[in-house]
Amino acid sequence: MPTTIKDIAKLARVSHTTVSRALHHSPLISPGTTERIQEIASELGYNPSVAARSLKTNRSQALGVIVSHISDPYFSEILQGIDDVAQEYGYSLFIASAQHDPKRENAIVQTMREHRVDGVILCSPHFTSEQSQQLHSYNIPIVAINNQSSDEYRFAIYHDDVDGSKQASLHLISLGHTRIAYLGDSTSGRTTQERLVGFRQAMKEAGLPVQQEYVHQVPGNSAIQGLEGSEYFLGLPVRPTAVICYNDMLAVGVLMGIQQAGLNVPEDISVTGFDNILYSNYTHPPLTTIDQPKRFLGAEAARMMLDQLKSFTKIPAGENRVRRLKGMLLIRQSTAPPRSD
Repeated sequence: MPTTIKDIAKLARVSHTTVSRALHHSPLISPGTTERIQEIASELGYNPSVAARSLKTNRSQALGVIVSHISDPYFSEILQGIDDVAQEYGYSLFIASAQHDPKRENAIVQTMREHRVDGVILCSPHFTSEQSQQLHSYNIPIVAINNQSSDEYRFAIYHDDVDGSKQASLHLISLGHTRIAYLGDSTSGRTTQERLVGFRQAMKEAGLPVQQEYVHQVPGNSAIQGLEGSEYFLGLPVRPTAVICYNDMLAVGVLMGIQQAGLNVPEDISVTGFDNILYSNYTHPPLTTIDQPKRFLGAEAARMMLDQLKSFTKIPAGENRVRRLKGMLLIRQSTAPPRSD
């Protein structure tokens, strides 16, 4: 028969309540007693029943996490940050990919409701108002990371994309570039607009014009779309000497397109990315980019969710908790001063 709390209590010579509290790290139990009870539980091979605990507490100890695309390397570090905190507090993750598909979103919401997740963390999806309202109607708390939709969430955490894009732009300007282009993702909503704002602000402060043909949007943010973007810029009568890309994956495609055209980075054209995904330091040449604190974003979102779950019924209806974090420019070999000619 499986070990029960009663078995642990008998061996430890304490009450069932003391064992339960110790196993849940209650501050009401001394650290010494907690450690002794947990050692006994481990020796006896005790495994708590998640189903039984769920019935008793009305909590599943599971968090739903919805991302745009699981294949996007940007999300792996965010998920790691969420999981770091979730594991520490005994939560598991239920991860789903929305893929910008309202039908998938609806199915995901229904599945998460059926699995009785305690809360949902939205990782940069274009989540529809209808699905968000559904989650709220089921009393499922939401925390949004880098929200792309027009909806404003009461609990949200963002990267300061205006500041990040401005850092990249000022770096290129300081190198002597005046013909700087911006390659954006037309499907990303708020984020690409904020990064475009940062670019425009830096150019304005430097007294440099932003030529209309140097702002180009592609329908996505993959390397393939970056390759298409490079073809557009290289086809202009006067090509830019530097390109700021919406993210690192677009930049990877731009690097490839420039090299396929027989040109060199950064000698002919400088390129910057955004996000500092794992691959950005292994491109040819290594990519100058904005290091977005992705793991920290995920960890902070998880902490925000757990705080919300602890005081879900006590938080005033009009209270909002929104944080905005700044990234850091990483200068690598894909940027250099423009050719003197």
